[in-house]
Amino acid sequence: MTPPYTQGESVWVPTRDGRRLHAMVLDAREPDAGPPASGRVPPTVVFEAGVAADRSSWAGVQPAVARFARAIVYDRAGLGRSAPDPAGRTLARMADDLGDLLDHFGPGPFVLVGHSAGGPIVRRAAADRPDRITGLVLVEPTDEAADVLFSPGFRRMSRLVPRGYGLLARLGLLHLLHRPLLRAAPADVRAAMRREAFTAGAMSTWAETNRTFLDELAVWRDNPPDAGDFALTVVSGARAGDGMSRSIRAAANASHAHRAAVSPRGRQVIAERSGHYVPLTEPGLVVDEIARLVRQPDAPEPKPPVPDDRNA
Repeated sequence: MTPPYTQGESVWVPTRDGRRLHAMVLDAREPDAGPPASGRVPPTVVFEAGVAADRSSWAGVQPAVARFARAIVYDRAGLGRSAPDPAGRTLARMADDLGDLLDHFGPGPFVLVGHSAGGPIVRRAAADRPDRITGLVLVEPTDEAADVLFSPGFRRMSRLVPRGYGLLARLGLLHLLHRPLLRAAPADVRAAMRREAFTAGAMSTWAETNRTFLDELAVWRDNPPDAGDFALTVVSGARAGDGMSRSIRAAANASHAHRAAVSPRGRQVIAERSGHYVPLTEPGLVVDEIARLVRQPDAPEPKPPVPDDRNA
C-alpha cells in the first residue's frame, strides 16, 4: 500500500473564470487544540507561498499544523501543478484566486498564512471578505511600508533575477541553489520539488508576477487594504542573508513592526535564528504562531488606532 503523501490529498479547485488550481489538504489527524470556545467553529488554515514558490515550501509547517486544524496548501497559477493564468499575475488576480479557493473550502472561518510576497496576497483576500477571516500570520512579508522596495535598484533586481533563474532552470541547474530547501524536505516532497519547482515555466510566472507587483503594492502606500478587526501576527527574521543586506533587513523589520502597529490586533514576533526563509529554518515558531490564532478565544477589544507614520 502506498503511504500517504506528506502534504495530503490532491484537490482541484475551480476558479471563477474556469481555470483549476491544485491544492492539497490535510485534515486534522490528532485534534489537540483543546475544546473550542462555545459555539465556535475551529478555523481552517490556508497557506500562501512566496513569489516563485509552490505548496512544497510549506512542507515543514503544514503537517504539524494538521495536528490541530485542517491545513491546506495550494499552487498559484503557473506554479507547481496549476496551469498558468493567460490573463497575467496581478496582485488583484492572485488574491481573487485565493478567494475562489476559500469559497471552495468555505464557509470558514480561516486563518491565512502568507510568506514573503504571499503576505500582500492574503492581506488583500482577507480585506475582500473579512467576515470569514479569524487571523493572519504574515511570515517575512513583503510590505509597502518598506521604502527600499520602490528604489530603482530594487526594481531593477526584481526584473533581472527571475531572468537569471530562468536561464539556470533551462540548463537544469536551478535546484543547486536550493539544496538546503531540498535537504530539509521529506523524500516525497523533495521528489515533487525536483519535478515542479525549478522549471523555466515557474520562473516565467515569477517574472510575470514581478512585472506589475511593485506598482500595485505602491498604490497601497496611500490606500492599503482594510486591516479588519482580526488578529494579525508578523514574523520577522533577525538575520541578514538570503539575498538581504543588513540595511534591507533593518528596513524589512521596521515595515513589519509598522504593519503590526497599525493592525487593531497586531503583534510582531522575531525569529532569532532565521533570515528570510523562516518556514525552513524555524518551522516550529511558525506552527506555534498559527496555533495561537487557531486557539484564540473570542476577540478582545481592538487597540486604539496608530498614526500611519512609516518612518516612526
